[in-house]
Amino acid sequence: MRARFAAAFALALAGALTIACGGIVSPSQNTVEPFSGTIQPGGNSAHPFSSKTGEIQVKLTALAPVSSTFVGMIWAQAGSDGGCTSINGVLFQTVAQLNVQAISTQIISGRYCLILYDYIGFTAPETYTVTVSHP
Repeated sequence: MRARFAAAFALALAGALTIACGGIVSPSQNTVEPFSGTIQPGGNSAHPFSSKTGEIQVKLTALAPVSSTFVGMIWAQAGSDGGCTSINGVLFQTVAQLNVQAISTQIISGRYCLILYDYIGFTAPETYTVTVSHP
């Protein structure tokens, strides 16, 4: 009896939290934001964005002049100013390749930064486009 009550309470609490946060957005309703830039040798490039609760997917869709290179990628909480000059915490860090999904996970409402950086020691600037699918 006690276990059933605890399970029912947990389910009701989860439902209340979902409603209070505006609910989870279906991936089919996500916004797809393209971000473009240039990463200098030894440098990085950052892009702030806001999201609702749901799923996030990030993919490097263009890279030149060396399309076979690797790019470091960090997904982090934005700083107190809402931008990427400082970050509050790294949520995910990976190495990205062209046309391979780099990030696919859950996201909660908030302000975030996507930071791309020279992972292997570029010999020339790399221009890129990355898409961020989020609620």
